[in-house]
Amino acid sequence: MRFSRGILLPVLLAIGSTSAKEAKTPKYDIQPFKTQPSNLFYFDDSEVVITTEPSHGRIWRSEDAGKTWVQLKEIPENEVLGVLKNPFDNNVAIALGAEFTHWITYDKGASWTEFTTAGTIARGSSPLSFHAWDSKKIIFNGADDCSDYPCIGKSWYTEDGFATKPKLLRDERKMCIWAKSTERFLATDDGKHDDRVLCIVKGKYSRLAKDFRMVISDNFFNDEEEPVMASGRTVSGMANMAAVKGYIVAAAKSQGSDELALYVTDDTNTWHRAEFGDHKVEEDAYTILESTNYSVQVDVMTSKYAAIGALFTSNSNGTYFTKNIEHTNRDREGYVDFEKISNIQGIVLVNVVDNWKEVETTWTPKKVKSQISFDDGRTFEPLKVGDKELHLHSVTDLRNSGRVFSSPAPGLVMGVGNTGKYLKAYEEGDLYVSDDAGLTWQLALQEAHKYEFGDQGSVLVAIYDEGETDEIRYSLKHGRPDTWETLKLDFKFRAYELTTIPDSTSLKFIATGARRASDGAVEHIIISLDFSDLPEGKCKDSDFNDWNSRVDEKGNAICIMGQQQIFRRRKWDADCFVDEEFKDPVPSFKTCECTDKDFECDFNFVPEWDGEEKKCVPAGTLSAPEGECTGDKKTFKGSSGWRLIPGNKCEGGVKKGDLVERPCSDTTAPPASGKITHEYTSFKGKNFREYYYLERTEKSVGSDETIVMLTSEREAYITHDHGKTWEIAVEDEIVAIYPHQYYNDFVYFITPSKKVYYSEDRGLHNSINSFEAPFTPNTQMLQILSFHPNEKHWLIWIGAEDCLPGSDGCHSTASVSTKNGLKWDPMLTYVKKCQFMWREEGRQVNEKLVFCEQYTKEEPGQPLQLISSEDWFEHQDVRFTDVVEFATMSEFIIVASKTEDRKSLKVDASLDGKTFADAKFPPKFNVDHQKAYTVLDSSTHSIFLHVTVNPMREQEYGTIIKSNSNGTSYVLSINEVNRNTAGYVDFEKMQGIEGVILVNVIANREAVDGGAKKQKKTKITHNDGADWDWLTPPNTDVDGKKYACSGDSLDKCSLHLHGYTERSDPRETFSSPTAVGLMMGVGNVGEFLGPYNDGDTFLTNDGGITWMEIMKGTYMWEYGDQGSVIVIVRKGEDTNHVYYSRDNGKTWDQYQFSDHAMRIDAITTVPSDTSLNFLLWGKDGSRIVTINLDFSGLFVRQCVLDEKNPEAGDYELWKPQHPKQETNCLFGHVAEYHRKKEGLIDCYNGRKIDHLHNIARNCSCTRRDFECDYNFERQTDGSCKAIRGLELPDPMQVCRDDPSLEQYWDVTGYRKIPISTCEGGLEMQHTSKSHPCPNHEKEYKEKHGISAFGLFIAIVIPIVAAAGIGYYVWRNWDGKFGRIRLGESGGSFDSDSAWIKWPVILISGLVAVVAAIPLLLGSLWRTVSSRVGGGYGGRTYTSRSSFARGRGDYAVVDPDEGELLGEESDEEV
Repeated sequence: MRFSRGILLPVLLAIGSTSAKEAKTPKYDIQPFKTQPSNLFYFDDSEVVITTEPSHGRIWRSEDAGKTWVQLKEIPENEVLGVLKNPFDNNVAIALGAEFTHWITYDKGASWTEFTTAGTIARGSSPLSFHAWDSKKIIFNGADDCSDYPCIGKSWYTEDGFATKPKLLRDERKMCIWAKSTERFLATDDGKHDDRVLCIVKGKYSRLAKDFRMVISDNFFNDEEEPVMASGRTVSGMANMAAVKGYIVAAAKSQGSDELALYVTDDTNTWHRAEFGDHKVEEDAYTILESTNYSVQVDVMTSKYAAIGALFTSNSNGTYFTKNIEHTNRDREGYVDFEKISNIQGIVLVNVVDNWKEVETTWTPKKVKSQISFDDGRTFEPLKVGDKELHLHSVTDLRNSGRVFSSPAPGLVMGVGNTGKYLKAYEEGDLYVSDDAGLTWQLALQEAHKYEFGDQGSVLVAIYDEGETDEIRYSLKHGRPDTWETLKLDFKFRAYELTTIPDSTSLKFIATGARRASDGAVEHIIISLDFSDLPEGKCKDSDFNDWNSRVDEKGNAICIMGQQQIFRRRKWDADCFVDEEFKDPVPSFKTCECTDKDFECDFNFVPEWDGEEKKCVPAGTLSAPEGECTGDKKTFKGSSGWRLIPGNKCEGGVKKGDLVERPCSDTTAPPASGKITHEYTSFKGKNFREYYYLERTEKSVGSDETIVMLTSEREAYITHDHGKTWEIAVEDEIVAIYPHQYYNDFVYFITPSKKVYYSEDRGLHNSINSFEAPFTPNTQMLQILSFHPNEKHWLIWIGAEDCLPGSDGCHSTASVSTKNGLKWDPMLTYVKKCQFMWREEGRQVNEKLVFCEQYTKEEPGQPLQLISSEDWFEHQDVRFTDVVEFATMSEFIIVASKTEDRKSLKVDASLDGKTFADAKFPPKFNVDHQKAYTVLDSSTHSIFLHVTVNPMREQEYGTIIKSNSNGTSYVLSINEVNRNTAGYVDFEKMQGIEGVILVNVIANREAVDGGAKKQKKTKITHNDGADWDWLTPPNTDVDGKKYACSGDSLDKCSLHLHGYTERSDPRETFSSPTAVGLMMGVGNVGEFLGPYNDGDTFLTNDGGITWMEIMKGTYMWEYGDQGSVIVIVRKGEDTNHVYYSRDNGKTWDQYQFSDHAMRIDAITTVPSDTSLNFLLWGKDGSRIVTINLDFSGLFVRQCVLDEKNPEAGDYELWKPQHPKQETNCLFGHVAEYHRKKEGLIDCYNGRKIDHLHNIARNCSCTRRDFECDYNFERQTDGSCKAIRGLELPDPMQVCRDDPSLEQYWDVTGYRKIPISTCEGGLEMQHTSKSHPCPNHEKEYKEKHGISAFGLFIAIVIPIVAAAGIGYYVWRNWDGKFGRIRLGESGGSFDSDSAWIKWPVILISGLVAVVAAIPLLLGSLWRTVSSRVGGGYGGRTYTSRSSFARGRGDYAVVDPDEGELLGEESDEEV
């Protein structure tokens, strides 16, 4: 969030010293400095000035407007970073030290008091927040901890001006401010909110930016609450906030988009989302400008690459913004050429870019023009010098401190620029002046000058600004031509700043600069100028006249906010000085009659335009006053839709705000239809090749539900209403669609040629454009496009070179673009894969770091090298010489390479892409020639890794091992877990709640090793793999009948579900992150898992503790509206109906969508499962079809959720539990989740809910909170016993890893489950003897405690050890679990705790490498190539969930050697 530059002081040079006195000329004195002084400022309403010599940390003070200077001895040299003035108290300033000691003054720097803080100051953000009404109240923001990303820190506060040690305000915060951070905010609350503080802090259980939230406290965070901001809900993803005049503005951002939602409040209690019409507000692309007392003004960047924006002004409460002018000139730092004329309402100066079209498309230099508005931005006109247009340099080319054009001197405006068509270079400019607030202008001085105003405009001073000068120019006649006089100096100097007291009432000025000393060295100087001894006397009353600040072209006074503004100012030709130092010019006002422009839309009304006419229409249903609209009453007295703008002083005239008669029908919402609707669309083609949801994030503007789709005819379609209507997306042959992996709004359509079509706005608003790729797409099944996680316009393209018919040198070539394809730079040839390595999770990695796999000596068939570069391969380093694959997981880079004998694998991990470390496996777990791993999950502070034990075809199974919290040691979790030839594992974690996992195990392992067919059984854990149990079957089937095995033990009669290894799309999941507690699956009750086609469909709504059979036969399912609706459709046979449930699967209703049966292949909805629309994909005869199902008509209202009283509305708090525990304690705590109350079917959830309400309490530790430590194994009685022959870990190692630890314990054989938060009770890892860590013997005697430390290393690599065929999934979807990203595209795991938001589950097979089997080669290649239909990297296999949940596909890398790389999870904000 950025602000106007007008208040900033540039770092200045300086130079020389002398004094001179001449008759009728101003006096001047010179003070030399050894080094460059900077950050010079006045204490308001005084002649006291402070400046700093930063290079030596010296602070200087002057009491006579810079004539004499004294170094502050109370503040030691070289200890101060700078001095900050309190903007609300002109006596207070703080000198901030580099470490923990700082100094404060309450007497304009005459004396300073030293104070200390517990932390050093924040360097990247504001270190202090001053209270606008109490100068003793200050927030001190400490340095941020950036060891993890994003950076967070601590803030302290004082109520006594640091007379006592500051107290901790809030930790784990991004920023904190006082509510009363401006003089106008809550100015009339009689002190009620004097202690109110707003902070942006990390999520309840997540450090990810997407979970940051705002909290408010009135008692310094002894307690706190989140404000309700939108649709009755709190808002996550808070990115920034700022106070401006009478408003506080907060910005929030969603994962998957850089679009921001701005929320505005004028009291911190009621917040409104700011609406900008069709314009999007994007991160780092908006600037909050100097605003009025009755509106907020924001400049929004409107061009991707050119710094061009549009100026918007809000209504009085900041809810609706109206565009004032387009194509405003900005710079890359976000500063805008915008200034309000000081002290005068309604006059605004801006610069606009005239050739904006050329600038945006061809990077042509800007042609800038100046414009001025006299009616608060409603209309703009050129600046005029006679009949010539004038253009002035503004904020983006700042050459002095303070405001650019104006000061409190009424109506006096100056600027450097030129006449003509456009603004020229600063050095080609001259100085111009206006004394009627910019209405007319005159040439003041030739050449560019720095300038300043004094004595309320009686004195104007200017210093030549294009080089050295020995003159200072001044005018006592409003700067009119031929009135400028010269003060001649006896030396030349280069001026760097010209300033005076902030209210421009003084006759004294200060200039800083540099001159050459006699020995040729640079000498820094400060020059003080004093005009007070000139012969002009004090003005008399006759020397003044009334000046109306705003007049029209006829000279008639203009009203703004219902009044005329009139200043009493000195006549321009009077020979006198006002000489009223520190007395600000105060206007008088004359009340005007009310006109249309004095009114705005009332609350709950929105603006609507009918041509030029503005109307205010209801935003929703209206509320009638109590007692109205009862009985037979048909109308009520209600708002006209208009209200007088708050603060407007007009009287009489137009009466638009009077109450009007309104029909009572306006107070009721249209009734729900009570019906489900469907829309049928058919397409030509054999099948749908791929389709993707471009899901609009919560913070995005609009209501679209966009899908892009490609048919087998290579025709791309798009829909914005979830498949109700479709249109051709691109009139061209399309071979692949690439949604952006990290930004939901971006999508790319690949053609067989170099031409690529793209949209940055989900294909809305005719936003599909094109660029030329450097080469045609590769046909080697390599990933064509790769994306940067943080830079949305950075792309890597892998194309095909020398691939014309008859050429034998066809090879892949990688190129990079930082301008979204408009310009490309070559990188490497003969590559297999290239990937950006930057990640949000905090690795200190260069944003330009790229890893590529390249064939040695550029010869296909040679071993792959892993090569890295930070400059697009101008320079490069070889990291590994025989690499199999690399990927990213959270902040780690994982590389799998072959051992020296090339018979097995080794795995290395790195945090920074430069230093790699080996990963270790558990003891007594030796698998010869390791050929296949599958990383299953890392969402609960530990990694689940499947290691294949039997790799033989159709006999694959292995062992799941689980890491400790730093990923360095592993223990066995469960044996004989099923895997298939593709590397997928029957392992699934329940989304939305923590620690629930289902696996399928091989019950006849010995027989399978001998070649027998697998017999599989399903097991479940409720404590993250520490204990496994059979799945409890329902008591009866859907018809109320007992199962054949009912009454037998669970070992003989349990529920079994088909897992990933048997799904047509491995990304179909049992659960949804937003439908908390719900899981569905297809299976059977019995001793073993039966054939898929013989299965039935089952559901649990309590996290897997109890199950019910809901339908006979196999069904596909989708969750809608976060579980409010579940829709199922028959799988494997033709049908014309679906079933749906609105009560968590207890009852089901049928809906018929066709009069004849057809084959349905998939059912999908938006990846977040928050929509009430579903889409069926299938085939009807010879046509492929989509059928939209809209369930919104079934619901009459949105459910009510009150976070402060969560069970008072339509929700209940649900606590998951372990089936063998009565305390509801899981992982050491009781978690509470929001769920709709049972039986409530009339309301819908709507906006996504943060289902995790709270961790209600931490529990005492029990045995279930522990697992076996490294080198220990679990016994049949549940105890952990050391493995014979292995040394126990050195317990003192923890002290070496973390020197801050005070004690350690002897090894007990137990370690706490990483996600457990239990406290006290049975602490099994501390039942042995404790010892002090070295150098902490004293602390050990005083207290006990231990900190956890470790390097979180993860093994995430798919690996193939021998030649053969494999295939891998190269990218992710932004789907059911937040965002799942594949290793091929640089996915990474979220390592946050499982109770964070949506525990991200990495579905089985996510990262796997399969040992090659020669017999597989032919059949697998035929299967994949038939699905590809042409060989372009990307979409070789896709069915329902791969598109519903986002971005997934398979690609054969090489028919002789390949690997399967599955998805990785990456939850960001």
